[in-house]
Amino acid sequence: MSGPLRLILFDVDGTLVDSQDDIVRAMELSFEALGLTPPKRLDITGIIGLSLEIAVVRLMPGLAEPLYEDLVAGYKTAYQGLRAFNGTPQSSPLYPKARDVLQSLWARPEYLLGVATGKSRRGLDILLDKHGLRDYFITAQCADVHPSKPHPAMLQAALAETGIAAKNAVMIGDTQFDMEMAGAAGVHAIGVTWGYHEVDRLVCADYIANDFVQIPSILNTLWQEAA
Repeated sequence: MSGPLRLILFDVDGTLVDSQDDIVRAMELSFEALGLTPPKRLDITGIIGLSLEIAVVRLMPGLAEPLYEDLVAGYKTAYQGLRAFNGTPQSSPLYPKARDVLQSLWARPEYLLGVATGKSRRGLDILLDKHGLRDYFITAQCADVHPSKPHPAMLQAALAETGIAAKNAVMIGDTQFDMEMAGAAGVHAIGVTWGYHEVDRLVCADYIANDFVQIPSILNTLWQEAA
């Protein structure tokens, strides 16, 4: 081992996998099923990363509470249907070089990998299993049992599970919510530009990655500067 243990946490949608098309279509179908005009695509991608219960309220404020419950249920049904029809690798393909980079990071004895996602546990388990990624991650925090991002609970739980100090952890994600969550938890933040938020929304990031292959070198720089 070349140094202290480091915890590297990844967002999922927009960071590890590109699930944008199915997320947008499932949200459109959930609104259409209730006779509501679906939000615009850009508005939908803007809330990816939030828990569903928070996301639907942001997309259409002012509805009666039962309608929000129906929207959430309708989204889950539609998304599961799209995933079953298309297959997970096609529905949520890994970004280029994601697997190679995960493998290289996992192979370093001082690195522990984890996930912090707005997905449900069931959805995350299916995705990790279908892509053969489960063994890479020592901790996985989901929306089922935590407040929505940017609340720091997911990261705090990951730190507690692994025993890693916040100064030795980093969150990697594509959204403003990921960066704000990292700041609230006191961990480092790397924003990625291939996901769903424009780079000007990632102002809280310590570093920006424009390609997956840049992540290992950014991590080296981060830990050198933090030493």
